[in-house]
Amino acid sequence: MAVIHQNNCDLMYIPLFKFSNSGGIKFFEKSKPADCNFIIRLFDFDIHYTPKSRKGYDSVDFSHFNKPALHSFKLFVFDMDSTLIDAEVIDTLAKAANVEEKVSKITEAAMSGKMDYTESFQMRVACLKGLPVEKAAVEIKKIQLMPGAVELIKYIHDCGGKTAMVTCGFSIVADDVRKQLNIDYVYSNHLIIENECFTGEAIGPLMTTNSKEKVLGELVQKTGVPYEECMVIGDGANDICMFKKAGYSIAFNAKPIVQEQADTIVKEKDLRNIIPVIESITDTSAAIK
Repeated sequence: MAVIHQNNCDLMYIPLFKFSNSGGIKFFEKSKPADCNFIIRLFDFDIHYTPKSRKGYDSVDFSHFNKPALHSFKLFVFDMDSTLIDAEVIDTLAKAANVEEKVSKITEAAMSGKMDYTESFQMRVACLKGLPVEKAAVEIKKIQLMPGAVELIKYIHDCGGKTAMVTCGFSIVADDVRKQLNIDYVYSNHLIIENECFTGEAIGPLMTTNSKEKVLGELVQKTGVPYEECMVIGDGANDICMFKKAGYSIAFNAKPIVQEQADTIVKEKDLRNIIPVIESITDTSAAIK
């Protein structure tokens, strides 16, 4: 099991043991930061570290940290709602349509994996029927970027990485987020409008269960970046299909079902906390490039 190396910890060596099925003992030697707490489960040989010095790691859950062999990541794929923006767009629109409570309950069930995504998507969009676009725009203007979004995207781009946003949300917000953050690739759905009102219908590539997996495949083909060099960051159950394909996954401010499937969990709503995670698992000789 690979060990996280932190810039603010001196390294020391400790012997680790694992009992074999034959009753013998296998000897392993791993390095660990000296100023860290650690948990070792001998029979599983599962080792996790929690830094005592929390600089740069304030909300990273190191009890759930899987570190791959060091290599470069070239494509960083983000969800939008509750990841790059501090809102669920469908809930924001529902507030404008005065159906917020109904839609929020459906959203919660869908993102927690308690309801089929395709069904929940159709139900929520239908609730927007008759909502004037002008009224919706008032609420949309209140949506803020997630803290740290600008800094994280800039960090990735400065290191030569590419960014993508794959959202089951809507172009009415996604197009603006793309401009604000200079995202390289964006996939989203589009709400149908007639007579300046939403019809309660939508079109797009991300309206069904596991549609994000298909779009991730398209990104891999388009960019030429293999799955193992893709990192996915998201919060909802519909991101799990991408987690399973990508080389690394981060559950950001995520539901428990999503945390269980991720390589790393970042709990605090500040995307800057992802930067030290990227640094800890990236081959510095290759950087992100």
